[in-house]
Parts: sequence; structure tokens; C-alpha cells
Amino acid sequence: MRVDVSISVAGVMRVPLRWVLWDVKDTLLKVRSSVGEQYCQEVKRTAGFSLNPTEVEAAFRQSFHQYSKLYPNYGTAQGLGGKAWWMGVVRDTFAQCRVQDAALLDTLAHNLYHGFCSPNNWEVFPDSAKTLESISSLGLKQGVVSNFDNRLEGILRGCGLLSHFSFLLTSEEAGIAKPNPAIFHQALEKCGVTAASVAHIGDHYVYDYVTSRSLGLHGYLLDRQGRNKYPDVPPQHRLKTLEELPARLQQHMD
Repeated sequence: MRVDVSISVAGVMRVPLRWVLWDVKDTLLKVRSSVGEQYCQEVKRTAGFSLNPTEVEAAFRQSFHQYSKLYPNYGTAQGLGGKAWWMGVVRDTFAQCRVQDAALLDTLAHNLYHGFCSPNNWEVFPDSAKTLESISSLGLKQGVVSNFDNRLEGILRGCGLLSHFSFLLTSEEAGIAKPNPAIFHQALEKCGVTAASVAHIGDHYVYDYVTSRSLGLHGYLLDRQGRNKYPDVPPQHRLKTLEELPARLQQHMD
């Protein structure tokens, strides 16, 4: 007697996988060199003097934390948006490092905001493109759910990854950031399927793994360093490299 492959042993209908959603930063690509180094390079190029990259990095982290607290998600609720938010972070970072000239602060902020649109400032992980291609060849559609500003489309295009995705959903566009479940609900509407037909891959335990799993998605935690910091993540949900992913996904397809 033929048994329907979509029925599990327990008699519960198994919903086949149809979509894969991705985090981007530190999942598919990363900043090529430290923020401190890149900011110092811009100062040297624009103004001709040197700053200490370690000091600039510390100032950036403090400024980023402060802006994130005061104006969460790029200040979308306060009417800022990604460009104004990031330019504020840059100005404040350099001001902490004793750069006082207002015109120079504006120039540095403008140059760095646009500079980080360039693929020159980003490095694609060696396993990213191959994995995206493999997943497309399985017949799965792919999208992005990322706590990123609206520069993401240009960055992915410049890095040669944009064509793999049917849609991009940034937190700036959504007006909501992970781990708020509402951004995943927006993504599911774009997919047009239930959570059980969708996988999500990311490197953040709460933002990517816990939140997606709590909504019924097939969440996978990317742990490139093999740190195994979270013992509640079973081995079948953990990836040390993206190359492991296609075989995992096939287990949830027709």
C-alpha cells in the first residue's frame, strides 16, 4: 500500500519547505576590516592626519550603543532614517576623538556613509555564493530579513549576491527590527506561505534562531567559530559552515 510522503509516522501532515530567509551581516558577508581601521583610513585620505584605530573603534562602539538606545532601528520612529542616523554616529565617533571642525565632521560622515555602500568595504564569506546557488537549484525561493538600513540592496548587488533573492526586507523598511516577531510576519506575507514552509539562517542566537523557531520557522544558527555557546541548540539546528545547509533543507522538502 502506498503511503503519502507528506504524512509523518505520527500521522501529522508534514509541510514541505518552500522558502529560505537569510540574515546578512556576519552570515553571508562581513565588514572587510575593522570600523576603527576604515574610519582612520578615511581621516588620513580626507584630512591628512592620523588617529589611533583602537581609540576610534572604542569611540564608535560607544556612539553606536548610545544611538541605538536613543534612536533604535535607525531612528525610524523619530523620523531620522538610516542616512541621518549613521552620519550622526560617525560625527559623534570622531568628536570623541578630538576632531572639532564641523565641516570636516560632515565630510567624513558623508564619505563613510556612502563608502560603506561599496563592495570594497565588505567581504563575502567563501561559502555564501555557492550555498545560495545550491539552494536555488533545489527549487527553493530565497529572501532576506536583516537589521540593516536601505543601503543593503546596493551592497548585495555590488557583492554579486542580489540575484539570488526574491525580496529584501530591512528593518529600516519594515519599521521594526529583529527580534520583534513582526518583521518575520512581514516576511511571511511576502513569501505567501506559512511559517512551517520557511527556514531562516543567521548568526545571532536570539535575533535569528530563537525568534524564528518561536514562530514555527525552521531556524538554523550559524556558528562559524564552533563556540557552541548555547547548549539548548541541538546539533541538527547548528551550522559551522553554510555548505552544510542544503542537505539539511532537503530533509524538509517533498
